[in-house]
Amino acid sequence: MEQRIDSNIWPERAVGKDPAYVPGLMVPPVGTADTDPEQAETEERGPEGGAPSDALPEDVPDEPTASEEDAATDAPSAEDGAPAKDGPVFEATDRRGAISADSEGVRFRLDDQEADFWWDEIGAVEIKTPRFGRRFTVTVHVSERRWFDAEVEADTRDRLKEWTAELDAVLDAYFEES
Repeated sequence: MEQRIDSNIWPERAVGKDPAYVPGLMVPPVGTADTDPEQAETEERGPEGGAPSDALPEDVPDEPTASEEDAATDAPSAEDGAPAKDGPVFEATDRRGAISADSEGVRFRLDDQEADFWWDEIGAVEIKTPRFGRRFTVTVHVSERRWFDAEVEADTRDRLKEWTAELDAVLDAYFEES
């Protein structure tokens, strides 16, 4: 019988086993309307079973005033999806996932899951393009022993070159190596 001699170092927790381990991944708290159907029903009826709790009183005007309209046209809003700062923006998507980077940081999305990495927590960003194939891989290193990667499949090989150039421009603009 052979014995295996291993060090006493335990493996780190894997994201595949514990999705809550991904930084930036938010789980709705227990008891919210998303998870508790009774609470959702109560919120729809309102507190004493009357009108919904978010109903507006009749004396509040529905139309914005002239000063509110001017303020809305001057500054870009978060609803537009545009970043507040002008600068390069990167986005690569396929049928299931997306990789995006802007002035705030890097975002990975796969189906309905999303992970955000802010520039101050990122240690390194690695780009991989295969010699043959169309898979674009971005790896974000958040510490010496933790990294997360996302893959997106391009429709053509030329698209890989475009994505690499666009992401390099974003990294040059926002990522500061320390």
